[in-house]
Amino acid sequence: MATIVLGTAFGDEGKGKLVDILSHEVKLCARAQGGHNAGHTVVANGVNYDFHLLPSGLVNPACTNLVGSGAVVHVPTFFKELEDLEKKGLPNVRGRILLSDRCHIITDCHIRVDGLEEKELAGRNIGTTNRGIGPTYSTMASRNGITLSEMFDEEVFERKLRALAYGFKKRFGDLLEYDVDEEVQRFKGYRTELQQYVVDAVPLMSDAQAKGVKILIEGAQALMLDINFGTYPFVTSSNTGLGGIFTGLALDPRKIDNIIGVVKAYSTRVGSGHLPTELFDADGEKLQKIGHEVGVSTGRPRRCGWLDLVVVKYSHAINHYTSLNLTKLDILDTFPVIKVAVAYKDPRTGEEIPSFPADQKLLESVEVVYKEFEGWNSSTTSVTDWYSLPLKARKYIEFIEEFVGVKVGWIGTGPKREDMIVRKV
Repeated sequence: MATIVLGTAFGDEGKGKLVDILSHEVKLCARAQGGHNAGHTVVANGVNYDFHLLPSGLVNPACTNLVGSGAVVHVPTFFKELEDLEKKGLPNVRGRILLSDRCHIITDCHIRVDGLEEKELAGRNIGTTNRGIGPTYSTMASRNGITLSEMFDEEVFERKLRALAYGFKKRFGDLLEYDVDEEVQRFKGYRTELQQYVVDAVPLMSDAQAKGVKILIEGAQALMLDINFGTYPFVTSSNTGLGGIFTGLALDPRKIDNIIGVVKAYSTRVGSGHLPTELFDADGEKLQKIGHEVGVSTGRPRRCGWLDLVVVKYSHAINHYTSLNLTKLDILDTFPVIKVAVAYKDPRTGEEIPSFPADQKLLESVEVVYKEFEGWNSSTTSVTDWYSLPLKARKYIEFIEEFVGVKVGWIGTGPKREDMIVRKV
C-alpha cells in the first residue's frame, strides 16, 4: 500500500523531513514528477542532506528509491548528487537508486534555452530556476524530446539531439551558445555509467504493488505550482498534485493508504507569482530570518506571509488529503499576534470569492480576510508531545483542522528528525 506526501501550497513546506521519517517504514520511495528544480532538506544524525532530483528516502539504508517516468533527468546532476550524498556518509546510495527508462533527459541545450526564454519575457518573468525543466517538458509535449531509453541507442540519441539543437538555433540564432558536439561526446560516457540505474519502472511498480510492498511517494514542488491548478503561468511545468502521481508512476489508485498534505505554519514562495498574504513589514522580515527561508535549489530568499487557509482548503479539494503535517510551528513562538487568511474578497463587489481564483488580475487585487490569534510567546522547539504544547498553539492548530476539514497528524517543532509531534488521526 502507498502513502503519498504532497505540498499544499507554493513548495518549500518541509516535505523532505516527513518523507525521511516515513521512509523507515517502507521498502520503496518514489518521485513521480519534476526534476532537479526540487529542493528537500533532511537533517538526520546531525548531518544536513540536500536532495534535488533524488528521493529523500535514500537516507534510509534499507530503502530502494525510484525516479519515476513523469520526472525529467539532468544526468550530470544525477551523478553529482549521488557523489555528494556519498561524501556525507550515506551507505550504498548507488545500489539503491533507479531511474525509469521513460524519463525525459534535460540536455544542456534545454538549460541554455530556459535562460533565453526568461529573457524574452523581459519584466514578466515566470521565475524559473533556469535548470531546463520547462523546455524539457515542452519538448516532451511536442514529441521531440529524448527519453533515457532512447539515450542508449547512440544513433537515435545523436540524431534527436542535433534536431533539437537545430530547432532552437533557428529560433534564438547566435544568442544560443551551445556546443552540440561536446554534449554528444559526453553522453558516450554517460551511456555506460547509467546502465546500472535505468529500469522499466512499470513492471517494477506493478510487482511491488502486487506483493503488498509498502511504498512512499514524495511529491516535488506543491499544488499551487501545478501546471493545471496552480497560479498559472507562474507555475512549474509538471502536475505537482495528486494527478501527477498516477501519471508519473503507474500507481494503482485502489492501493493508497494515506495522502498527506504538508503545510508550513506560515506562507512562503520563491520567485514570481502572487502570494496573497505576503508581508512587506517587520513580521515578514522576522519570518524570513527566524525561519531561514532561503531556497534549497536556488539560494534565493523566500517571500514570507501569514498562513493562507484559502490556499490549503483549495489544495485539499484537489488532492483529497487524509491528514496534514504542519511544519515549522516553532518559528511562530515569538510573535505576539499571529494571523491566518480565511477568505478573499472581490474588491469590485465586496463579496467573498468562493474559492482560489484562476484570474491572476483578480488574485493580485483581492482583499484578504484574516483571523487573528494571540501568540503563545513560549518555546515549542523540540516539543514531541501534543499536550506539552502551549494551549494557544493547540488552539491555532485546531482551528486549521476545523477550517480545512482535515486532521493534523504531524507537527514539526524544529529541523531535526526527532523534532516532530505524532498524533493519531
